[in-house]
Amino acid sequence: MPNRSAQDLVGLTDMRVPFTLLVICGAISGSATLLPVDAADFLDQGLADPIDPIDLVAPPVVIPSAPVKATLSPSDVDEAQDTAPAMTVVPPPKIKTVPSVVRVITGEASWYGPGFFGNRTANGELYQPGTMTAAHRTLPFGTKVRVTNLWNGRSEVIRINDRGPFVHHRVIDLGHGAASSLGLTASGVAQVRLEVLR
Repeated sequence: MPNRSAQDLVGLTDMRVPFTLLVICGAISGSATLLPVDAADFLDQGLADPIDPIDLVAPPVVIPSAPVKATLSPSDVDEAQDTAPAMTVVPPPKIKTVPSVVRVITGEASWYGPGFFGNRTANGELYQPGTMTAAHRTLPFGTKVRVTNLWNGRSEVIRINDRGPFVHHRVIDLGHGAASSLGLTASGVAQVRLEVLR
């Protein structure tokens, strides 16, 4: 085998590309000769016409509707009421009224408990442990009073159902539940503010 230089090899490689192109062109022209096509064939099939984009959009589908009655019979109304969904009735909002303060009293409070459990209060109720009630000298029974312990800031609304206290400088005598809630049971007495509510 003769020795070839690198330049000869590059020359052969350069010759392959045009040769390959020539073979491909010949194959294409040969197939055209085997299958002769003329412009009339395209025209007959409508292949030469330009495509209109509107032709690509599908026509809208029209669904025929049922005829509408001009009047409703009583049976139609009954049927409509039977098939209609039930309406939800929303109750009116509950408005919590804030009681107004009629009078403010400041003074000392005491409490009464275990020795009085089971006795009747001045309005006839049975005095029990844990009641949120109190005794006052003059306020009507059923009056609500907001009592605030000025020593610790605790506050509760308490109902008057008894008479007292019978110690001159005290303004209210708290029931067991009220005294416990206000933190008054350990000390026995405390400075309080009473707000008489309406």
